[in-house]
Amino acid sequence: MYFEFQLSVKHNFLPMHILRGLLIFFLFIGSFWQGAIAQIPEKLSAGEIQLTLKKLNVVGSALYLAAHPDDENQMVIGYLSQELLMNTGYLALTRGDGGQNLVGPEIRELLGVMRTEELIQARKVDGSHQFFTRAIDFGYSKTTDETLKLWNKDKILSDVVWVIRKFRPDVIITRFPPDDRAGHGHHSTSAVLAAEAFELAGDPNSYPEQLQYVKPWQPTRLMLNDTEWFTKDIAAESKKNDSILAVNVGEYNPLLGKSVNEIAAESRSKHQSQGFGSTGSRGQNMEYFRLVKGSMPRKSLFDGIDTTWNRVEGGKAFGQMIRKAYENFQPENPSAIVPVLMQISEALKDVKDDYWQRVKREELNHVIAACMGAVPGNTHRYQCAGQAKRRRGNRARHCRVCLGSRRYHHPECRSN
Repeated sequence: MYFEFQLSVKHNFLPMHILRGLLIFFLFIGSFWQGAIAQIPEKLSAGEIQLTLKKLNVVGSALYLAAHPDDENQMVIGYLSQELLMNTGYLALTRGDGGQNLVGPEIRELLGVMRTEELIQARKVDGSHQFFTRAIDFGYSKTTDETLKLWNKDKILSDVVWVIRKFRPDVIITRFPPDDRAGHGHHSTSAVLAAEAFELAGDPNSYPEQLQYVKPWQPTRLMLNDTEWFTKDIAAESKKNDSILAVNVGEYNPLLGKSVNEIAAESRSKHQSQGFGSTGSRGQNMEYFRLVKGSMPRKSLFDGIDTTWNRVEGGKAFGQMIRKAYENFQPENPSAIVPVLMQISEALKDVKDDYWQRVKREELNHVIAACMGAVPGNTHRYQCAGQAKRRRGNRARHCRVCLGSRRYHHPECRSN
């Protein structure tokens, strides 16, 4: 929702600081109202429930890293999240404050707010997580040195290390190379910081103040998402260069009824302020990954990485329970599997890994609610009249569920 108003600056009807305050106020109210209308609770289809069940048995993670909103390769993120079913995230160093805006007058900080929301909406489409650092998009930069000087390198590097330690990716993928081919100082800097953070995240002597909240984490490999922009004739080069892995990411997912290309197109179309939009397609789509640090994969980005529950102490039996649940899932009767899922929920408490226990608890709660037909967010938002009495004396009121209904759902409301 956009609010349009005309205030004359030329004739000094209102000072500039008041105009700015009004603009922020209207944007806040507009965002709040739009969110109240547009944030429809997620409802999973039978195919999506089955895919979520399958993901419960995948214990691996990947982090894509670049400089700005819309820098991310949605094809790769969609492939990692929806095809490989990895716990996937995108780290944008900035919020895009210095970019353009094709849909409204907002610039600088307000544009950063808009582009942040666009990224969040894009991640909802491809099922991944969104991260940021404290870096400011100050506009175009010619060099990495200039960018690091204006950003305060140590501060932003610590942010990248923090995200790696908190998210614990097995594989990190950068969008840009660390040199002039990146075409922008912010772009090349994102690659430079990724390489340094890759080494520092596993070192307990680096940013030790973080260790009261997170543990050191060493990713297995760092890859560059190479393209024709950076390497001429990348397809031919990949066939003769052992440091480049070619992967077809254009897979079709029958449980979703979409290809990765279509998921990526929907995700990219969320960047409305940048004028992006696509209808998507189906068919092969090759992406290329050049080794930067770590071990070289041969067939898959996760070669040599155990992405099963065997990597977690006490996880093997848990993985077998999930596999049984997946095999017994009935698309026409999802609720039939709920008793098994509740047993899995109890067994998850015995998994000896706080990180994966937390990640999979969130996924498991989501799939249990979906199998029961519960809609997230459709909760009893207001206290019942009996609870209200205790807080406000006799000024009790019916809760929203009962108010206006021909019958009361709660005993406390029935007596008022």
